Amino acid sequence: MTGLSRLTRPKDQAPGPGYKWVALSNTTLGVLIAMMDASIVIISLPAIFRGIGLDPLAAGNIGYLLWMILGYLLVSAVLVVVLGRLGDMFGRVKIYNLGFLIFACASVALSLDPFRAGAGALWLILWRIVQAFGGSMLTANSAAILTDAFPARQRGMALGINQITALAGQFLGLLAGGLLAAVDWRAVFWVSVPVSITGTVWSYLSLRETASGKRGRIDWFGNITFAAGAGILLAGITYGIQPYGGSATGWGNPWVLTGLFGGLFLLLLFCIIETRVAEPMFRLSLFKVRSFAAGNLAALLTAIARGGLQFMLIIWLQGIWLPLHGYDFEDTPLWAGIFMLPLTLGFLIAGPVSGYLSDRFGARLFSTTGLVVVAVSFLGILALPVNFDYGLFAALLLLNGLGQGMFSAPNTSSIMGSVPAEYRGVASGMRSTFQNSGTALSIGVFFSLMVSGLATSLPSALSSGLQAHGVPAATAEQAASLPPVSTLFATFLGNNPISHLLGTSGALDQLSAAQRAALTGHTFFPQLVSEPFHHGLTIVFGVAAGMALVSAFASALRGRDASVTGRPSKGAATAGPAPRTAGDEPAADARRPVK
Repeated sequence: MTGLSRLTRPKDQAPGPGYKWVALSNTTLGVLIAMMDASIVIISLPAIFRGIGLDPLAAGNIGYLLWMILGYLLVSAVLVVVLGRLGDMFGRVKIYNLGFLIFACASVALSLDPFRAGAGALWLILWRIVQAFGGSMLTANSAAILTDAFPARQRGMALGINQITALAGQFLGLLAGGLLAAVDWRAVFWVSVPVSITGTVWSYLSLRETASGKRGRIDWFGNITFAAGAGILLAGITYGIQPYGGSATGWGNPWVLTGLFGGLFLLLLFCIIETRVAEPMFRLSLFKVRSFAAGNLAALLTAIARGGLQFMLIIWLQGIWLPLHGYDFEDTPLWAGIFMLPLTLGFLIAGPVSGYLSDRFGARLFSTTGLVVVAVSFLGILALPVNFDYGLFAALLLLNGLGQGMFSAPNTSSIMGSVPAEYRGVASGMRSTFQNSGTALSIGVFFSLMVSGLATSLPSALSSGLQAHGVPAATAEQAASLPPVSTLFATFLGNNPISHLLGTSGALDQLSAAQRAALTGHTFFPQLVSEPFHHGLTIVFGVAAGMALVSAFASALRGRDASVTGRPSKGAATAGPAPRTAGDEPAADARRPVK
């Protein structure tokens, strides 16, 4: 017997009773590393751009910075449905394993960037897109693999651990990025290499197909119109937050408007196509299941609110609070990640617990209550002063994390348990699409709100503040004309904006030592920007709280949960072309326990 046959023979054997735990541990590792890499570059971007010799705030380089962050999210949002459908057709484990392999190869390529300046940035952006492709194969099929492997009475617990690990990975990536960037910028990508290689080998050797794939035709027109429509729409939003002409944002840019309306048109065309083809990639009929439709709407709005929270808190901490408390701008990325740990802790506490309890008592109670808790925490953060007491701030972050943990695990379990078994792959992809699209949309929505607020007051405040400290009027006016989005990104990247604005022009050399110390110290810029920034925060967190309340209402509309521990499964499995419209109950096929 050859070595190859020894490796492949177990694939043909039925999985043992402990297989579900193997599936849980491997898929949890997969989504953890995929979601960590979605956020790990955010904190480490200053070190990355210094490493390749590129000034991220120079004219024309903001696009590199945005695409480094949003390229990964855009690909994840566009491709997960397609890859979930391919998992349904050709095997969820097969697509998942291939995703781990692609992710590992891209991680190696990222750490070996041979170029500098713009070419180096393009190398990183392109390989981040490839890495996102592999990560999408992991996230699109992980929930379906777990739903197949676990019986209904344990499904919420398993999906809860998986989902909360994924969400916590977004915030753990911030901390890991800060720590690793302090060592070497390439270490930000090195960390993924051993994890992804180990996960690849482990998944190929241990995971089994527990559900038979359903061969069918690929919906080419649906795939093309969806990928093009979603991609163009999200790209338009990405460029909408960049300045255009004399405007602080680019929403009046004809190309941005063309992208927004063109993307919406293609998505509308996609919906029409999906109602007319025999084997669509996007099962619109799944939205007839109330739990599926309500759960995905709640997940989309919550993802938008969560994304706004993540980015606004980073800017708040790095640009204002940490410098006011004596932290150097260069050190603020790392400490921002550390001070946001209560949010991650809340995820890790509430996710598995609520997943376990939702198996016994149903998903609606926990997911709806969790969203109300999230809304309350947003209102609490909204009431904080700019220079807050950290104890209260940490308590509100913990409360927000607990609420999101209470929501995410039961909501995922409810969505995945409401559809027939043969559609779990595409359902998982659709769920991930809503979640990833919400994160990408949040950047456009909340950055635009913040930039619009800063544009009305920051230039005049900056100009008068600089002149009050001896900067010539012409130089102050020129510095104040920098687009507000650049000032935001300066704080986001842990740079002192004043040093950046005045250092290249030589204006600092013409000032006295006391004036230079005052302008480039820890307090000048934070105090200058605190009032307009707080005005923007009021709008941002007010909108986020409203979204959380609407999400809670949508979650309550999912109906009474029919499948909880202790209730026997009813009915035989069916495999019709579309899921049953069940009102308050999941489809009969979804209620069948998986052995």
